[in-house]
Amino acid sequence: MNLSQKCQYAFRAVFELARRHTKGEPVSATEIAEAQAIPVRFLEQILGELRQGGFVTSRRGAHGGYILTVSPAELKVGDIIRFVDGPISPVKCIVRGEEPECGLRENCLFMEFWERAKRAVEEVYDSTTFADLVREADERAKALAVNFSI
Repeated sequence: MNLSQKCQYAFRAVFELARRHTKGEPVSATEIAEAQAIPVRFLEQILGELRQGGFVTSRRGAHGGYILTVSPAELKVGDIIRFVDGPISPVKCIVRGEEPECGLRENCLFMEFWERAKRAVEEVYDSTTFADLVREADERAKALAVNFSI
């Protein structure tokens, strides 16, 4: 399963908003785009969709921007992936409504395997919050910080 580029950008935008969530101040699309290397015009469309989905809110004006409407500790990675890309699945044949014509559907030897793979991926996505990712990023930054003290 590959996440779309749009989903990866949405993921990175939400991550950036989660990083700045404790300040409670809106973050401009330009700031998010620069921090996460996302084309700003595409990001604005994605943020609009995330706003319609109830994940972010926006404020207008000189000090406007975007703020998460959900706590990063409650917002799971799987929530954003499903919102942008739809159901999480290694193959279409196990997603309801997207079953392609397959002559082996009734006696598929791999169906149980695909279901296990789906559950494993969902477990990773649904057990990880954006707060977890921010914490991991902070720990990595501390580990990489150079200490010049003697």
